[in-house]
Order: sequence, then C-alpha cells, then structure tokens
Amino acid sequence: MGMHNYRELKIWQRSMDFVVKVYEISANFPKEERYGLTSQLRSCAVSVPSNISEGAGRGTNKQFKRFLEFSMGSINEAQTQIELAHRIKHIQQEVYNILIDEALQIYKMILSFYNSLKDEI
Repeated sequence: MGMHNYRELKIWQRSMDFVVKVYEISANFPKEERYGLTSQLRSCAVSVPSNISEGAGRGTNKQFKRFLEFSMGSINEAQTQIELAHRIKHIQQEVYNILIDEALQIYKMILSFYNSLKDEI
C-alpha cells in the first residue's frame, strides 16, 4: 500500500536542497531573464520535490510511481535549463558542474526508489 511520509524520504530532502541552490544561483541571472530562464529553471526545480510529495500522498504505489516519473522528467528539464544557462554564460563552469552532478544524483536516487516500489495486485 502507498501513503509515504514524504518528509522522511531522502529523495524529497535532497531535491528540496537542490531547489534552494537553484534559487540562490538563479538570483544572480540578469534581470531580463526574470520571466524567462530564471522562472523556467525555478519552476522545473520546484516540480521535483512537489511531485514527490504529491505522489507520496496517493493511495497506491502505482499512483506514487507516476508522480516519481514526473519528478524524473522535471530533474531532466532542470538539467537542460542549467546547460542553457551555462552556454549563455549565466553560470560558471564550477557551479555548472556542481548543479549537473547534483541533478544526476537526484535522478538516480528517484529511479532507485521508483524501482523499489512494488505494484499492488
């Protein structure tokens, strides 16, 4: 049966920390990016822990897994936004490396948790 306490999940905790990093770093983006890249990057980053928490409240593991899939899509989207920010020189190489590595680690954690959930019959 589903119903997990999302606050106890490492994937939720780590993705929340990732959102904080994204907010801190994107605060330094140019003002003209406020409604563009800044907004887009923050939105997909926020979507990761949001979908984990929403899915955790669903009644079945099958439903939870669906929201974990959304989270994996959002962390991939965040990587694309980070890549773009780096290419247009809003993010330095060192910061880029840190964010991309963290995003990859979170993706792997979510995938591992996803694969550990058993579908009910």
